[in-house]
Amino acid sequence: MDDSVTEQTYRVTADELRQFIERFERLEAEKRDIADQQKEVMAEAKGRGYDTKVMRKVISLRKRDKDDIAEEEAVLDMYKQALGM
Repeated sequence: MDDSVTEQTYRVTADELRQFIERFERLEAEKRDIADQQKEVMAEAKGRGYDTKVMRKVISLRKRDKDDIAEEEAVLDMYKQALGM
């Protein structure tokens, strides 16, 4: 009887493990699809004459806190002045 309980537990655990792996694989596929869509957006923007490097920088800045950006820009200005730029 102990073997059948262990076997049943293993089967349930294996099924659960398989479900986790399959969910992860689906998410990986979705992530690739989203990355492809992002590339298409940037290609379209580039085709319309936008600078995609600058666009990516703007997107990055929009994710950050305004105070952190202001502090970084102040330090950057200070360094540039020190170098005569």
